[in-house]
Amino acid sequence: MTTMQLKAALLAGEYDGRLAELYGESNAAAQRERYAALTDEFLGKYGDREGTGFYSVPGRSEISGNHTDHNHGKVLAASIDLDIIAVAAASDDGWIRITSVGFKPDDIEIARLDDYRVERMHSASLVAGTADGLFKRGYKVGGLVACTISNVMKGSGLSSSAAFEDMCVNLQNHLYNGGKIGAVELAQISQYAENEFFGKPCGLMDQIACAAGGFVYIDFADAEKPAVEKLPFDLGARGYSLCIVDTGGNHADLTDDYASVPREMKEVAAQFGKSCLRELDRGDIISHASYLRGKCGDRAILRALHFYDENDRVTEQAKALREGDLDRFFGLVKASGNSSVSFLQNVYTVKNVGEQGLTLALALASHFLSGRGGAWRVHGGGFAGTIQAYVREEDVAAFRELMEGVFGEGRVYVLHVRAEGATKL
Repeated sequence: MTTMQLKAALLAGEYDGRLAELYGESNAAAQRERYAALTDEFLGKYGDREGTGFYSVPGRSEISGNHTDHNHGKVLAASIDLDIIAVAAASDDGWIRITSVGFKPDDIEIARLDDYRVERMHSASLVAGTADGLFKRGYKVGGLVACTISNVMKGSGLSSSAAFEDMCVNLQNHLYNGGKIGAVELAQISQYAENEFFGKPCGLMDQIACAAGGFVYIDFADAEKPAVEKLPFDLGARGYSLCIVDTGGNHADLTDDYASVPREMKEVAAQFGKSCLRELDRGDIISHASYLRGKCGDRAILRALHFYDENDRVTEQAKALREGDLDRFFGLVKASGNSSVSFLQNVYTVKNVGEQGLTLALALASHFLSGRGGAWRVHGGGFAGTIQAYVREEDVAAFRELMEGVFGEGRVYVLHVRAEGATKL
């Protein structure tokens, strides 16, 4: 249908069922207005187009497995009810044109994708990189026009960049490839764009969690074919909310901090002639600790030990969720957080030790939740940004008041898990 017909169908309630599936019935009306406003943006930018559709990709929350995926480890993650949405249509001019509301448009000429490699750390490189990744896997790439808007906050640890990358692939998937690209391969194409074009050496967990939907257990032992298992678990039914606290930390110049984690882990593995820590075991590291200190440094050894402990925790947490053992799960959440502080050491950057918002937030969460149930841990890549807390629903208001009193109004996000990943409505 045309863009105008799409908007008319939306306002007539024809998409209310899909909106309720993605966002809940109580939020369907607000989401209808959101999609309608974005459709107006599209009409103003690109006019009335044939074949216009609605698309959505959720953000994600890391549940466990902090900095393990890049060394072929195990993770738990879940998609959330914050997302990037798009109004898009195919075009035949050889350009991919994406306008994200509030940002400069990204106009990419398909015939010269390699030229955009110099646009590192800019969204244009992600658009070009996903197209190049699709080509390299034998998929079709075509011109398109799209307007997007996202409520997945940047710097929140909820993977706004992975959601955007997945959206770029999601659009090509449905417009030119019949929707046949599965969640794992879609995520791998997104990771390729971030690694090779954007210039950030990320793992694959974020992209898979955004693409797949629901709670997912991922084992990256075979990085080309990671094992992905959806876990049937309803946190809300157990009386808890998943709260993310944004400490408002400065993310400037943190790329080196993030990159140092996989680099140091792989430096340890390289001492044994291996490419990643998954090819070794904890005993190898401990028995050679004296030698490794001189070659890699103490922090690299600690980060390697975190990897093995965290892998074991993920396995146990997945088991706890399958069995509905919430107390066991929460105990492992806190153990994961303690390991990130002591061994992984990603709660603040050594470039600015005076700013330790994550450490403060963890201390406040510990003080508030101790004796009330629940759990807390660093969330996402760390160094700045967010913590995660599992809070009883009756305690959410008081928890929010405490945290927002310290970090600012609107800094606490109460999230729900979304069952569906990257999709066309």
